[in-house]
Amino acid sequence: MNRYPAPDINDLPEDIKAKVLEVQAKAGFVPNVFLALARRPAEWRAFFAYHDALMLKEEGSLTKGDREMIVTTTSAANHCLYCVVAHGAILRIYEKKPLVADQVAVNHHKADITPRQKAMLDFAMKVCLASHEINDDDFAPLHAHGFSDEDIWDIAAITAFFGLSNRMASFSNMMPNPEFYAMGRVPKAKPA
Repeated sequence: MNRYPAPDINDLPEDIKAKVLEVQAKAGFVPNVFLALARRPAEWRAFFAYHDALMLKEEGSLTKGDREMIVTTTSAANHCLYCVVAHGAILRIYEKKPLVADQVAVNHHKADITPRQKAMLDFAMKVCLASHEINDDDFAPLHAHGFSDEDIWDIAAITAFFGLSNRMASFSNMMPNPEFYAMGRVPKAKPA
């Protein structure tokens, strides 16, 4: 499927192999992006360092769900199958809403999300599709919903970073792992 074959996990540099195995232990599978990008170790390290700085940061008012919502919405605008499916799965889990990823991917204005999240996604979509048109007036609705200037930077940075990710996934024909499709859609059975 991928235009560029993923390296064998056993051929990876030890630091990358350790991270991939850590993700596999947590998720139960290796998301394709981890191996696809590992064909270039220096770029893999840079990519995941920036990813983690944006997506795992604890400062600011964006929740993990907000961050995944930005990724899912803007990835849909960029027609990135991998990121919509993979980050949509994570979004459903964080928000505990089985329909939200499909809703924001198609039309965030009709999604079952808060007015604050709609304002956040309006801004993210403008960064995604027309960043050259951003002006001071675009900040007012975000400030009205309690976003700080640093939060607004995060919205833009997440959108821009995943613009890169979307393009790499699309041009290389990176396919989502089948496991992502069902995640967060049906509640897990509770042990008896």
